[in-house]
Formats: sequence, C-alpha cells, structure tokens
Amino acid sequence: MVLEVEGIKLETAPWDPRFPNTNQTKYCYQSFLDYQRCKKIRGEEFDACQYYKRVSKSICPNAWIDKWNTQIEENRFPGNI
Repeated sequence: MVLEVEGIKLETAPWDPRFPNTNQTKYCYQSFLDYQRCKKIRGEEFDACQYYKRVSKSICPNAWIDKWNTQIEENRFPGNI
C-alpha cells in the first residue's frame, strides 16, 4: 500500500504468502535476513536489496533492527547470513 501525504510517500510492506498469519514477527526477521544476505552478495544498492531493506524497516521495530545491526557488527548475530 502506498499513500502520499503532503509530498511524502508512505509505503508499507506488501503481503507475503510465506507468512499468511497476522503475527508478522517471522516476516520481520526473515526480511532482515534476506536484506543482509542480499547486501552481502549483491551490494547495498542492488534493487532487490533495497526492497528487503524497505520491508524490514517497515514492519520491524527500530529497536530490533538496531540490536541486530549491533550484533552483526560484533560478530555475534545468531542468524545465518
């Protein structure tokens, strides 16, 4: 869904058939992992990577993203990137 308010484009994460339930925690985490994997392989500016970044920033709490980024920097992130 895209909404424009006073020249600002607001966009939410699209529906993903892998996560049909209302609890979007797994969708958040998977989108973050997909972004990190894409960034590692293709580079941050690749279009698909930007998609995953937008999705994760849209549905994940900022505190989670900050925590995960800190864990990645400190080489203690539990996910497989």
